Amino acid sequence: MEGKQEVEVRDKYGDGLAWFRRSMIGKGGFGCVYLAILKNPISKHSYFPSVMAVKSAEVSVSGSIQKEREVFTNVKGCPNIIRCFGEEITMGDNGLMVYNLLLEYGSGGTLADRIKKFGGNSLPDFEVKVYARCILRGLNHIHGTGYVHCDLKPDNILLVSNARSGRIIEFRAKIGDFGLAKRRTKQSKKRKLESYWRGTPMYLSPEAVVDHVQEAPCDIWALGCIVLEMLTGKPPWEGEEKLNADDILRKIGEGNKLPKIPNGISQEAKDFLKGCFVRKTMYRWTAEMLLNHPFVEDLDDDDEVEELEDDESLNEIEPILLVTESDDEFDCGLFPDDWGFPTDDDSVVYLTGEDAENVEDETVSNFCEGESKVEELKGVVSSTFDAGFNRFVAC
Repeated sequence: MEGKQEVEVRDKYGDGLAWFRRSMIGKGGFGCVYLAILKNPISKHSYFPSVMAVKSAEVSVSGSIQKEREVFTNVKGCPNIIRCFGEEITMGDNGLMVYNLLLEYGSGGTLADRIKKFGGNSLPDFEVKVYARCILRGLNHIHGTGYVHCDLKPDNILLVSNARSGRIIEFRAKIGDFGLAKRRTKQSKKRKLESYWRGTPMYLSPEAVVDHVQEAPCDIWALGCIVLEMLTGKPPWEGEEKLNADDILRKIGEGNKLPKIPNGISQEAKDFLKGCFVRKTMYRWTAEMLLNHPFVEDLDDDDEVEELEDDESLNEIEPILLVTESDDEFDCGLFPDDWGFPTDDDSVVYLTGEDAENVEDETVSNFCEGESKVEELKGVVSSTFDAGFNRFVAC
């Protein structure tokens, strides 16, 4: 039986055409992230996994999530980046129109959750290496497509379940939350500096703090901070005294200070971190260079988890906006000029082109056949939450 909170959420934001909205699993300035389960998980025509994470915001304030959807489209195709399955407009009982981004669910929670689980102690060395290489491969792909993440931190690294059993590492680390991502700019002496920085102070690079310059090297600095945190169980810059955001920014921006690299780690790990923590960006290692570092290079490909066989096909799904005919349309500045929105009596859904001809039959089938599977699927989701994996992302 549904809880009162879940019913209120569904009434306010509504369900999708093929999925039910469930409990909130994350919240940030952009909106909220909800768990979603399919109405008809055994449908032959469904391209979605049985459980998803849905990032939602009212249409009028959904510009950040729409931009994130664009970034996901441009960086797709890498198994170390969270998959995006499309977008959909839903409508609550009060007529509120909501923009939804359908994302891969990280059943293992975030890397931040994993680090906290060890209570201030380091993660197993082998696990640190595997996660570091996962993140590096994701970064190498992101930078290769012309983007900078700008907010790399343990909270934005999701742990996705292994596709096969029997692996040494149960989860694959994937980069998520591209809300602050930006396109890389060409090197130029006349390059205009931004008037602000993006991201979280603890993981910012010196050039981001001092000059507000955030290009590919800033992600490498943040990676070093993440690896250091996995190796020590503590955030970078954390010493005996508690520092606020201003103190952290002052430490990063002033002088030649670097995050302290402890003596109790391997020489390979020290060398790896030194390649990340170089204050001058021209000497900082790139993701491609770090992938060839002995700290991660000696891992076998079989050490990492594998993706589902249909990963690439899921990444290639492009949604089609279907709107019933109506003379009453209104315009929203956040959407392209050729998009229209219907009145409360009209329906707005996203489907793949293959299913567009059978919308009515599929909708009826989803509601008739799906209800019988919901309770069973909720049990699976509940057991996952009971194991402690109750967060998708924290912003």
